This record gives sequence, C-alpha cells and structure tokens, in this order.
Amino acid sequence: MNEWTHKEWLKEKNTQPVSAYYLYTPMCGTCQVASKMLGVVAELMPELPMGKANLNYVQEVAELYEVESVPCLLISRDGKVTDKIYAFQSVPHLYEKLKSVDEYSQP
Repeated sequence: MNEWTHKEWLKEKNTQPVSAYYLYTPMCGTCQVASKMLGVVAELMPELPMGKANLNYVQEVAELYEVESVPCLLISRDGKVTDKIYAFQSVPHLYEKLKSVDEYSQP
C-alpha cells in the first residue's frame, strides 16, 4: 500500500468507483496491527485503489472527514466517503467490507 497525499487521495476518490484511504500515526500500536491486516487485504484485492497516510501530515483530512481516532479507514464510493472504519476486527471482516462495497459499485 502506497503513501498518498491528500491530493492523491482526492484524485483516486473522484476518478475510481471505489477507493480506500487508511489513516494512521506511527506511534499507535493498534495502527501497526491494522496496517498488517490491511496489507493482507491489499494483496487479496490488488484492483482496489488503496493508499495510506500518516495523519500527522494530512490533518486537513481529519477535519474534512471528521476522523475521530486512528486507525481509520475511509472508504469512498462514487466520489463520496461512505464508510469510516475504526474497529478493524479481522482480515476477513475488512475483506468482506471492502468486497461488498466494490461489488456494489460494479455495473
């Protein structure tokens, strides 16, 4: 999963039917676990545009999307943020959540 700036996220969000933006901070232990889980999901769904960002460097994203804590996964569909996930639970949970959003966007 590549690091994205806010500008890169906006491009993906506005040009792709579905995309995901993972927000974390480096000192957050839960974020480290979530990063590993999302890494597995990214391998399972290579077609899904998914990026990540250290929230310390994209604070405007936190304000714009009212991010309450990290880790946070923003999921967009058709240019709009439709989901904010804070409780990552498990790899299967994340995979199913993203898969259902992705399948919903298919024509």
